[in-house]
Amino acid sequence: MILRHFICRAVVNTHLHVQLRQPWRSKDMARPSSDLAAFREIFSKAKSIAILTGAGVSAESGVPTFRGAGGYWRKWQAQDLATPEAFSRNPSRVWEFYHYRREVMLTKNPNPAHLAISECEERLSKQGRKVTVITQNIDELHRRAGSKNILEIHGSLFRTRCLSCGHETSNYKSPICTALEGKGAPDPDKDDARIPVEQLPRCEQIGCHGLLRPAVVWFGETLDADILTQAEKVLDSCDLCLVVGTSSVVYPAAMFAPQVAGRGVPVAEFNMEDTPATMCFKQVCFNTCIHLFHFHGPCGTTLPPALACHTAEEK
Repeated sequence: MILRHFICRAVVNTHLHVQLRQPWRSKDMARPSSDLAAFREIFSKAKSIAILTGAGVSAESGVPTFRGAGGYWRKWQAQDLATPEAFSRNPSRVWEFYHYRREVMLTKNPNPAHLAISECEERLSKQGRKVTVITQNIDELHRRAGSKNILEIHGSLFRTRCLSCGHETSNYKSPICTALEGKGAPDPDKDDARIPVEQLPRCEQIGCHGLLRPAVVWFGETLDADILTQAEKVLDSCDLCLVVGTSSVVYPAAMFAPQVAGRGVPVAEFNMEDTPATMCFKQVCFNTCIHLFHFHGPCGTTLPPALACHTAEEK
């Protein structure tokens, strides 16, 4: 599996991107189809569906993505704060950032895309068919929408891990600690709170009291091996893959869809814009005809009709 070579979270650089795209180029390359009826026919027959989701899905719920122009918290982008080095240098600043994100998420709700995926999973499970969500998002909106088969490859905002004893657990406290109450405002003119480290979130295991960190995968860190193995099995066995609201620039997730298409499995991309993956998809791959789709527009608009009950299901 190619994803085993990309087990650390990283933003793809241009040189690597060019190298990875090269094998896909062909005189037979064509823009993916937007034929919903053709997609629906394939969908009606699929037994194991993998749905890869990214920040674009959550953005439609009003969740800040911290990507692209204007994607800053104060004067920093996510990749400036979401690293072990940043936490080591300034745990107070990093906790302010994550506290802000946690508090924002408590005010947001799943949108029609999340709900369509959840409803689809529940409906198809009764038919002996499987839907698995492999998400890069850390906001748990899929879980709140009702999805059950979820692989959160980058962790969760609402889990913490102790740096001393390693204990990891769910944590939905608001605020997560007294010292962070009212802190974390994203205003670029706002000064750091400079909270003493002993007042930051602490482990509640008996006899520990170690410093907690968000249980998310930071840039440069290795993904959880068990979750990666599960994702690998899903991608190896799926007979339809959907790529929903992801920019296809963060590895290893950026390789998931090309990897699936490479073995002849239909892939459908749902996004507001073309991504690096869009034109990698072509109609002929390794001399095998495959179906590749791109549905342009908000995921909350394009996904529900794509995943709605098909007439074949009613027979």
